Amino acid sequence: MGSFKTEQEEFWTGEFGDKYIERNKNNRLIASSTKMFSDIFTRCSTIDSVIEIGANRGNNLIAIKNLLPNADLSGIEINKNAVESLRKIENVTAYHSSILDIKLEKKAEFVFTRGVLIHINPDELPSVYEKMYSFSSKYICVAEYYNPTPLAIKYRGYENKLFKRDFAGELLEKFTDLKLVDYGFLYHRDALFLNADITWFLMKK
Repeated sequence: MGSFKTEQEEFWTGEFGDKYIERNKNNRLIASSTKMFSDIFTRCSTIDSVIEIGANRGNNLIAIKNLLPNADLSGIEINKNAVESLRKIENVTAYHSSILDIKLEKKAEFVFTRGVLIHINPDELPSVYEKMYSFSSKYICVAEYYNPTPLAIKYRGYENKLFKRDFAGELLEKFTDLKLVDYGFLYHRDALFLNADITWFLMKK
């Protein structure tokens, strides 16, 4: 991979990103993802293909694979060590790239992020939205930290690495043929499933 456009890309390809991979070796996270996607997929019609943007080590795709065993699954990931883990998952196509750089011809019925848009430089979000829209033939789902107005907060002691906002609202405003199907909240005090106060939004073309 070449030079990066933003400090956030550098951050996630380096030591911090590698440590994040280790922190996410957790079966409880896969269980949480399974529960979330099970809830989301009940609002969908048939899904035969999925693209995850910012797949990391593949916890979400493992969960989806259990729910949709015949679906074509792909993940885009910037960190090379995470991509190595991603490529070990059977029948998952891994793309080693920043979302800001990737050029992808394929489409999927379900395109999603989980805890990824919050870490992208806000100036680059419009182009990321364009790619998410172009990659999707039917559904777009974002599972992120929600705030009605843009807000930057410290992330594990680092500045300019986490940004809350209404990602779904911005997508709906940018692409007028997108319609909100449903939304839900994952509470960090859930006694059974490990979560981090993420709100998911399911939209359909």
